Amino acid sequence: MGFSGYGEKRLSNNGYKALILMGHGSRVPGAGKSMEDVADRLREISYRDIVETCYMSRLGPHFGETLELCVKKGASEVVLIPYFLNLGLHMKVDIPKMLKKEAEKYPALKLVFGKNLGFDELLVELVKKRLEESSAFCDVRELGVEPDDYKLPPGDKEFVAMTPKEAREYKAKYGGCGHSHEH
Repeated sequence: MGFSGYGEKRLSNNGYKALILMGHGSRVPGAGKSMEDVADRLREISYRDIVETCYMSRLGPHFGETLELCVKKGASEVVLIPYFLNLGLHMKVDIPKMLKKEAEKYPALKLVFGKNLGFDELLVELVKKRLEESSAFCDVRELGVEPDDYKLPPGDKEFVAMTPKEAREYKAKYGGCGHSHEH
């Protein structure tokens, strides 16, 4: 039932197997609802003994508190699946650092950094479905845009803009291809 045994619901080393889905996080309350709906569905079908969600930044719950909850529920093995499509800085640096730091608190726990969502033929089908669903939508000029009531904390930046030239130079210096995070 699943890939590489990660879908098996059974005791592992006298404890439970847990799954944590990790989203990016947002200043907008409820922005992670679709990920939470996926977790709810995984709970409904009993895919793992324990299924939880967390967020890397902004509004919580954050990874540390979610991992602690899994341990309190009896998990001896936790697989974190990053709810991310691309292999950016968070996947390469931020999340692994976060996991290693928290793993130090639980030496008997097996903590696995699972594969991100990335590319899958299922996503091709999903994009086709979304395209069909979007065909009747209005032109963007007719959209009503919500007021931005989600202010950034002082000193925070929403994103770092790069000109195309800066992006090419950055890719040339640091490489355009990255770790595939395949095991």
